[in-house]
Amino acid sequence: MPADPSSTGSTLIPCLRYRDAARAIDWLCAVFGFTQHLVVPGPDDTIAHAQLIFGGGMIMLGSASNEGAYGPLVVQPEDIGGSETQTTYLVVPDADAVYQRVLDAGGKIVIDIVDEEYGGRGFTCRDLEQHIWSIGTYDPWQQ
Repeated sequence: MPADPSSTGSTLIPCLRYRDAARAIDWLCAVFGFTQHLVVPGPDDTIAHAQLIFGGGMIMLGSASNEGAYGPLVVQPEDIGGSETQTTYLVVPDADAVYQRVLDAGGKIVIDIVDEEYGGRGFTCRDLEQHIWSIGTYDPWQQ
């Protein structure tokens, strides 16, 4: 039986890799509003594992590496022409404020901010290492 998300937080946790994970952690916290839950340093200024939380959700991330069993399974967007095979959606209370912080921090807007037909307001951007994020006020849990 699955864990109850109301007592554990989200049971679906996106995992990302960054070439400069320490810089990515700072960027994600400053721009999107994540907070550090756990950061485990690795050798040579890498991040072995990090957990960032936002509301009841979490992402895990670490430094990009081809080592171990997991490393070769994950590539960076720039390694495959900027494409992604999956993206992350972040529910925020004020999409316009996050949109402005993305612009101010050098993120790239790939779909401009808009009022969505299905409700909410949102946009899609790339972070500092080109991962795609969709961000908006639409909360599918409230439907």
